[in-house]
Amino acid sequence: MDSTAQIIWGVIFGSIGLGYFIYGKKQQVAMPMICGLGLMVYPYFVSNTLLLFLVGAALCAVPYFIRL
Repeated sequence: MDSTAQIIWGVIFGSIGLGYFIYGKKQQVAMPMICGLGLMVYPYFVSNTLLLFLVGAALCAVPYFIRL
């Protein structure tokens, strides 16, 4: 990671992902669990700050629009 912004966004989206994962596991709902795992893992593979934010925002919004 090159900048402080990437680290901060990675921590923020990782924390949201942990919350989604715990919620999905307790409620036994697949979509929040999958998005939570995605939010926790993807910051390790994205090196562009703008792309990090856009992917994170999209993964945060998916459980509201797609319910499985």
